[in-house]
Amino acid sequence: MMKLLLLLAVLAGFFYVMGAKRSRPRDPEQRTPPPPAPPQAMLCCEECGMHLPANEALPGKGGVFCSAAHRASFEARQGSA
Repeated sequence: MMKLLLLLAVLAGFFYVMGAKRSRPRDPEQRTPPPPAPPQAMLCCEECGMHLPANEALPGKGGVFCSAAHRASFEARQGSA
């Protein structure tokens, strides 16, 4: 019985050490997280008012839009007015 407990303790210690080695990064430079992305300008859709990042906005006549459907709807209303 004592041999079995000793064997279990040795195996538990072995797996603990192996798990600790796997969780550590090998390269010291990997320990620092990458710098966050710079903030982007937020624009407002002229049709629905939703705010979205400038790189996702669709330009159109009269402003920027969140989708092609909103751009078409806004431009159709502006053309008929």
